[in-house]
Amino acid sequence: MADDEEAPRPVPREVRIDKRQVRVLAHPLRMRLLGALRVNGPATATTLAELLDTNTGATSYHLRQLAEVGLVTEDPDRGSGRQRWWQAAHDVTNWEPTDFDDDPDARAAIEWIQGDQVRLLAETAERWFTTQHEWSVAWRDAIGMGDIFMTIPPDRLKELQAEVWQVLERYHREVDAADPQARPVQVFLAAYPLREGLR
Repeated sequence: MADDEEAPRPVPREVRIDKRQVRVLAHPLRMRLLGALRVNGPATATTLAELLDTNTGATSYHLRQLAEVGLVTEDPDRGSGRQRWWQAAHDVTNWEPTDFDDDPDARAAIEWIQGDQVRLLAETAERWFTTQHEWSVAWRDAIGMGDIFMTIPPDRLKELQAEVWQVLERYHREVDAADPQARPVQVFLAAYPLREGLR
């Protein structure tokens, strides 16, 4: 490979969360901490506390809870003395809702996480609506949502979501984050059944 060619990004490290991990993750601050580490990269508890408008003590405690179940790790290449740097252990969290059918606590935790994702989508959309006039024409035309109605069996729906996810992962690997026009975005993938009578 030529010196001026950039090496391809590694395939995102994924984790299929287990019952213990999902119970630990189902907490508002822990979800935000893990998300911040995935988006912004390694950070100290102090930096994360300032970013998320919380206190360092609570941030350190919840980082340790996430570390105990392997969702975050200390960054071995950073830190000195008492200063600890943390990083996300994985880029993507996977699960099947039925993974937790036999554990009521884990099932309640995953339902809370799913609800939190919907709340995050609503908050993200509302924030965009209030600030979109500050963005360029190119970004205003690129950002947004769409939907489509279809009648489909569950196995084909899983295939569809897996195929779309592969496209998202490819863009995640290939897009040059150093491009001066690049900005962080969050892409939500969701499919829900229509109410009876609307089919």
